[in-house]
Amino acid sequence: MLEIRRLILLRELAVRGTIAAVAEALNFTPSAVSQQLSLLEKETGTQLLRKAGRRVRLTPQAEVLVASVGEILDTLERAEAGLQAAATRVTGRVRVAVFQSAALAFMPATLRAMAARFPDVRVEMVQREPEEALRETWARDFDMVIAEQYPAHAAPHHPGLDRRDLTTDAIRLALPAEDVSLRPVDSLTAARHMPWVMEPRGAASRHYAEQVCRRAGFEPDVRYETADLQAHMRLVESGNAVALIPDLVWAGRPTLCRLLELGERPRRTIFTAQRLAGAASPAARAFRDILGESVG
Repeated sequence: MLEIRRLILLRELAVRGTIAAVAEALNFTPSAVSQQLSLLEKETGTQLLRKAGRRVRLTPQAEVLVASVGEILDTLERAEAGLQAAATRVTGRVRVAVFQSAALAFMPATLRAMAARFPDVRVEMVQREPEEALRETWARDFDMVIAEQYPAHAAPHHPGLDRRDLTTDAIRLALPAEDVSLRPVDSLTAARHMPWVMEPRGAASRHYAEQVCRRAGFEPDVRYETADLQAHMRLVESGNAVALIPDLVWAGRPTLCRLLELGERPRRTIFTAQRLAGAASPAARAFRDILGESVG
């Protein structure tokens, strides 16, 4: 009988790419991970890893094992969810990954309602960028993710994740107030000469914003880069930049910005995703339901 813990380490290597990343994620030392994988090779009597420069690659035989481990973990997760569903009280833990503006807009009310209605459920929240969080949820680092999708920019697909749309919000051009803007503008094309603030390259919002500007006939002067949308807001309000900002960012607070509708009236989609294997978990179901109520 193969040792399941060693098989899980092999799957973690397939998911995370390096022995160092596996060690960091599981609080092992790299040498301990390597030792356990060597023992697994002896157990199976076959080569599972090949050196590729400073890294290692999985052999076809290892890939077969990894697929089987995924099925085993899904079965265990379904069994655990079924056991929880048979209990008389909703208990357990829900680990949620969420991006910044959704955390600010949705989570306070959701957490209050969860604490009041399901006091035996522990909700843990970590802020993550959506694409990273989707992969980490698939990899079992989180039970659920609240993510986003910009127009014409599909979010990554991971097998075994159940996606449900939560809400949408408008994306508008945020301009400084007339009395603080150095060069007042009243349209997207008129903003071509203004400094822009955008998220770092690689973010879906950055790709979307650049494409909007290019379709309007100009390359934006991205003078400021930050993943913190609160900083975007302050830079625009202070007259230092313009930006394309989704409405959710302004939830619950007034703004000094002038918000200009874009011609195509684009909307961002906000959605949740969780592994299908854990869909029967009463705690996760309760969180998803209350989140939907909080969004309205």
